[in-house]
Amino acid sequence: MYILGISAFYHDSAACLVQDGEIVAAAQEERFTRKKHDPGFPRRAVEYCLAEAGIGIKDLKYVVFYDKPLIKFERLLETYVGFAPKGVQSFLAAMPVWLKEKLFLRNLLKKEVLACSPGMETSALPEFLFGEHHESHAASAFYPSPYERAGVLCMDGVGEWATTSAWLGEGQTLTPLWDIPFPHSIGLLYSAFTYYTGFKVNSGEYKVMGLAPYGEPKYVKAIYEHLLDLKPDGTFRMNMEYFNYCTGLTMTSRKFDGIFGGPPRQAESKFGQREMDLARSIQEVTEEVMLRLSRTMHRETGVDYLCLAGGVALNCVGNGRVLREGPFKGIWIQPAAGDAGGALGAALSAWHQYENKPRTADNRKDMMKGSYLGPAFTNDEVELKLKTLEAVYTKLEEGELYGRVADELAAGKVVGWLQGRMEFGPRSLGGRSILGDARNTTMQSVMNLKIKYRESFRPFAPSVLRERVSDYFKMDCDSPYMLLVAPVLDKRRLPFEPSQKDLWGIDLLNVVRSDIPAVTHIDYSARVQTVHEDTNPGYYKLLKAFEGKTGYATLVNTSFNVRGEPIVCTPEDAYRCFMRTEMDVLVLENCVLRKADQKALEGDTDWKKEFELD
Repeated sequence: MYILGISAFYHDSAACLVQDGEIVAAAQEERFTRKKHDPGFPRRAVEYCLAEAGIGIKDLKYVVFYDKPLIKFERLLETYVGFAPKGVQSFLAAMPVWLKEKLFLRNLLKKEVLACSPGMETSALPEFLFGEHHESHAASAFYPSPYERAGVLCMDGVGEWATTSAWLGEGQTLTPLWDIPFPHSIGLLYSAFTYYTGFKVNSGEYKVMGLAPYGEPKYVKAIYEHLLDLKPDGTFRMNMEYFNYCTGLTMTSRKFDGIFGGPPRQAESKFGQREMDLARSIQEVTEEVMLRLSRTMHRETGVDYLCLAGGVALNCVGNGRVLREGPFKGIWIQPAAGDAGGALGAALSAWHQYENKPRTADNRKDMMKGSYLGPAFTNDEVELKLKTLEAVYTKLEEGELYGRVADELAAGKVVGWLQGRMEFGPRSLGGRSILGDARNTTMQSVMNLKIKYRESFRPFAPSVLRERVSDYFKMDCDSPYMLLVAPVLDKRRLPFEPSQKDLWGIDLLNVVRSDIPAVTHIDYSARVQTVHEDTNPGYYKLLKAFEGKTGYATLVNTSFNVRGEPIVCTPEDAYRCFMRTEMDVLVLENCVLRKADQKALEGDTDWKKEFELD
């Protein structure tokens, strides 16, 4: 039985295909359209999923949408009425789209699905189902997890009504326990500070998290006194006088400005110590909420394991603290924890709950296949495209490839790496990655400014062989999806020089903090990805080859894209990104390209104009 899950029409549209409970394929629409966070119907992602399985629309039993638009519309109306007469401008902006399309979503979905199968009659379409938003999140977290029994915590901006929800997963069943309703939302609170510090909501939250270690938690007390009433059990209420997202077109109000010393920072303008301190403060508050809620989940359910989903679950610093300081034996986070993962959860929920099909789990191995669920390309396909592009390349046998690339990395080269299936979720995990030597003291600066074209303070993550992770970091557990932050081992840290002891804030950026400085953040932390031979044998072999040459089993791994661009999907996407940046080497399956050998792109557009900066 084939089930197609779809998330769409807000941000990060995606499709996922499940066959008899097994995840066959999943991808975000942005990877195909090259429009970051593409909210449209994921037609290309649907077409890819069907092609991966070799089936058509007629072979589907269900098409499942990840939330219930009528309940969401009810929430919008009740919110506007409750805050009236405020919010008229926002109401007038939102209603035309709802009255034209979203209220008739079933018809719109049928139309879009039919377009994926020209000539098909409406009567031949599969049955359409609609899950609740947080139910889809919970299903995406629990069903692919390794656990037979676990608590499930979902935290995001808002679904239909819920902003935080708790569930108990047992076998094939998911039982809702409680939720926190809109407008009280830890996700929207974090997004309010994202907006206020001058970054883009729904994409800039990573920047706030990366900026936080440069600041001091000076505003934590003010947040608790004015904005957030946090209870000992982790539940909370927000003072909506300080926020504008219920009725306005901004996240915060003028009253918010009065607490934190002025208006929001303008996007792309210089940020200062205030923004760093704000980032640190909201990060600490968010971590405290996550810790308290997780402890409450454990106390109420008595389970040994916790699963997380929703946009807040992408806060890897908070996840690391929940693992280290919380009461659970293990936690598992859905790698596509945001709305894209709702497509996966919707499909699995239909299989396990609607169809009442059983589920097996061994408390060890998850069902996400390393999150390598997107398209792959053969060497023949790569070579055909490179010849069309008139690119200069060398094709290597597998036995030579990994050693040759390891040599380039050890020599300080930056390598673009496209191997196997594309990752599902916001992280590059060795399928579509830009790689560098973690020992290199200038690698972070080079990658940020000359490769990624992004803010200099942004940290980079390490990929490390699973069996070597505890040789570098204070952790000894799987972290295949780069969603846990751990401290660098004390023995690898370097003491401050006397002349550096008075440095603070962004001045700390260029201080070498460990023997793997390119992946050590200023607070001696790192966002760790463990690499496993069974899920990504090629990337594993590269790390083994690098370890054999250098003695280090870790590399810098960042997403294969420039700022504002989605992660690359195809060899052509990768080649274009390679040519537009100062990457030295490009590896497309077994084909190796050197920048010095290539001719300049003809008629190329300015990437800054092509991609909307995030």
